Amino acid sequence: MNYQESIAYLESLGQFGIRLGMERIQQLLFVLGHPENQVKTVHVAGTNGKGSVTTMISTILTEAGLRVGKFTSPHLVRYNERIQINEKEISDEDFAKVLTTVRDFADDLVKKGACEQPTQFEILTAAAFHYFAISQVDYAIIEVGLGGLWDSTNLIKPLVSVITNVALDHTKVLGSTLEEIALQKAGIIKENVPVVTGASGRALPPIQVMSAVKQAPIYVYGQSFRGEEVSSSIERQAFLLKAGTNYTSEYEIQLPGVHQIANASLAIVAVKIVSKQDARITEEHLHRGAARTKWPGRLEKISSAPDVILDGAHNPDGAEALRNALDKYYPEKKRCFVFGMMADKDVDEVIRILFRPSDTVFTVRADEGPRAAKAEDLAERIGSQAAASPVGDVLQAYTMACTKAGTDGIVCVCGSLYLVGTFKAECD
Repeated sequence: MNYQESIAYLESLGQFGIRLGMERIQQLLFVLGHPENQVKTVHVAGTNGKGSVTTMISTILTEAGLRVGKFTSPHLVRYNERIQINEKEISDEDFAKVLTTVRDFADDLVKKGACEQPTQFEILTAAAFHYFAISQVDYAIIEVGLGGLWDSTNLIKPLVSVITNVALDHTKVLGSTLEEIALQKAGIIKENVPVVTGASGRALPPIQVMSAVKQAPIYVYGQSFRGEEVSSSIERQAFLLKAGTNYTSEYEIQLPGVHQIANASLAIVAVKIVSKQDARITEEHLHRGAARTKWPGRLEKISSAPDVILDGAHNPDGAEALRNALDKYYPEKKRCFVFGMMADKDVDEVIRILFRPSDTVFTVRADEGPRAAKAEDLAERIGSQAAASPVGDVLQAYTMACTKAGTDGIVCVCGSLYLVGTFKAECD
């Protein structure tokens, strides 16, 4: 396959949707020669913050002069974003090559009746493991796609497992309570492998119990370590990381929001655990890598006058983080939103958390897929909570929002990473 054919192949697999289970990926990785076992890994799960933590770990290790693979999802504009080495997306040529290899093995398995057709995410997971193995990376930082226990990435035995947090999302698949969802996330915990987590409240005990069962040392944010804000703005913030009784160090990051102090702390502690086995990773690398980390589409400021913020807040927990950040950095500013969501998300709760009566919201379809909520439906559901108007397309909505906000206001494009991707493809 060439690049265009490989993309068409992946898109054709979308019809199979989400099918949890390990049989297909086990068979696929077996015939590929178990590439997942040929690379040292760090595994990252959680409801929100997975991508930020995965990226910061990858950036820190890259700063140490190591060859580092990174696998994330979803992408914003191109599938290539999901598979990177040292912060560079896989080339179109290499993407087509590894997809062709994985497709051929998958087709052969299906033809022989060894397994059902692997899903799109399973094919991408196998492709990432294969690419990292043949590229001989020193480490691969692997973000979970969904949940943990039955996720196709969960065939690795990492050096450290990270569970960022647990909130209600994907409840039809992962469970209807925090405890049930936490147990799914805790499925990535392996025998004797350290666990770093930002989970709290009712979500924490299932993770602690699983860690005890697996005899995995556990480090809990707010207990074993914590981050304390020193200064903060939409462009940059500084915080003190305090771990145990002997470690206090000030870090600077480009990721805004109090939640990113927690995420950065998780990433740094995870790398410190890895560094105990690798003397090439120093304290200087931790600071330089943390300071250099960027993660598009998450409180990303792309322009000024008005300030334009992109954020993929797609669930109540993400909406709360965004609302808190807007209240912190722009408490008195006029806010205009370009807002689109997937219809199967908790739309009403996100709306309740995010918008003030004084806000103006231009609703759009997040993308052209069947899951996207209609702009008219979103405007109706916002109702009297804010001034809402359905708009035909994202570019038109963005232009209207900028005009309404004026040079002193802010424009926030949010509600779904798919919307952020659409915006970047059409407007950025």
